[in-house]
Amino acid sequence: MLIAGFPAGPWGTNCYVAATGPGTECVVIDPGKDAADGVAEVVREHRLKPVAVLVTHGHVDHMWCVAPVAGTYDATAWIHPADRHLLANPMAGMSPETTQMLLGGDYRFAEPDDVQELKDTQELELAGLRFVVDHTPGHTEGSVTFRSPYPTDDISEVMFSGDLLFAGSIGRTDLPGGDHPTMLRSLASKVLPLADDIVVLPGHGEQTSIGRERATNPYLQDL
Repeated sequence: MLIAGFPAGPWGTNCYVAATGPGTECVVIDPGKDAADGVAEVVREHRLKPVAVLVTHGHVDHMWCVAPVAGTYDATAWIHPADRHLLANPMAGMSPETTQMLLGGDYRFAEPDDVQELKDTQELELAGLRFVVDHTPGHTEGSVTFRSPYPTDDISEVMFSGDLLFAGSIGRTDLPGGDHPTMLRSLASKVLPLADDIVVLPGHGEQTSIGRERATNPYLQDL
């Protein structure tokens, strides 16, 4: 499995490109602001063809380039229905500070031509890869994670966690659509039961593992 990740834009949002290997179809996860050029570079380097764009949640730092990337490669965008409205109206999910920062620019957002909706426990077969969708509300109402098998001796799966789980922390819950008790329920029901060897590829910061977070993350320890 080939996974290329890079931080993009002013929020340092991690965008990921996943494929079975070079010269194949691929999936793009969370192309945020300024991510389109990075996606294009990865695609050229590994001779890939994006067929899907997966969105962990509808915040602008994760979906800014969803429509441009999906349109460039004629790819399908996948998002949970509770966050779908944010594709065309990201202001509805922003903090006052982020809204103020963007008001000085002429930004227009719209849904991609092809949008499909995600549901809890759904299994997607895309670009030769399998993804299990877990609905994990709390950061936003439509937050999801994507888990994909990673068949090696020491890693069973990789999880694209969006802003649910970070190395040593969890996503904030003070933005529109956020709710802290709901976030804790998502962590308890969707994260704690997972195997320790699962590698976590978060929306911000360095990668980690379920085992490391179970042992050291204060939010998980409190659960």
